[in-house]
Amino acid sequence: MIDNIRKNALGQAIGAELPEWSPRNRPAKTAMKGEYCWLEPLNPEIHCTQLFKAFAMDLEGGNWTYLPYGPFDSVEPFMAWLKDWCCGDDPLFYAVVDSSTGEAVGMASFLRIEPAVGVIEVGHIHFSSLMQRTPMSTEAMFLMMQRVFDELGYRRYEWKCDNCNGPSKQAAERLGFSFEGIFRQATIYKGRNRDTAWFSILDSEWPRLKQAFRAWLHPDNFDRAGKQQRALQDFLA
Repeated sequence: MIDNIRKNALGQAIGAELPEWSPRNRPAKTAMKGEYCWLEPLNPEIHCTQLFKAFAMDLEGGNWTYLPYGPFDSVEPFMAWLKDWCCGDDPLFYAVVDSSTGEAVGMASFLRIEPAVGVIEVGHIHFSSLMQRTPMSTEAMFLMMQRVFDELGYRRYEWKCDNCNGPSKQAAERLGFSFEGIFRQATIYKGRNRDTAWFSILDSEWPRLKQAFRAWLHPDNFDRAGKQQRALQDFLA
């Protein structure tokens, strides 16, 4: 980051000038297609039953612990929540569809979208057990990164989570996000405090990450049972 610091005529440290920067477009409500899955704009009428069925496989409801909503006891309240919260432009929700079945098995969103400065966050990630620890979960995140950096040209991609959520922090670091710090007592949800851990990827870091994702996702990296031959970290090293 020191390379981005310079001094003005008064000798004060200031950030690097960005003479060629211009505001970016907002993410499109179009599909992002991969080998193992694709993401499409979430449509309650199409995806509600599929998602409810997939999420219901989590019998103890642990996947809802660090989300500010859920779990839902039946399809009806889940449908109402999807219609109320998941059909806007920010957050912009996508359903993750398994390429082998055509069924929605998870969801994620872009949020806190700031085209003027090129900053966007990924959040509301809820992957059912059908896609956890499979190539789908990694590819879904890769497809969203591609949209942010390659299609839209944003400068910064953020990941935030409850600091108590160890699996989310581990996932962020595995995917190449850099830990930036903790915002203490950042919010309250479900009647409890949340200290928020911040992570990010910058546009300058993306080319190396993209190369690693493509190598990891290549079919040659998986055996007939779908087990990886090399970990993503091996390609990032």
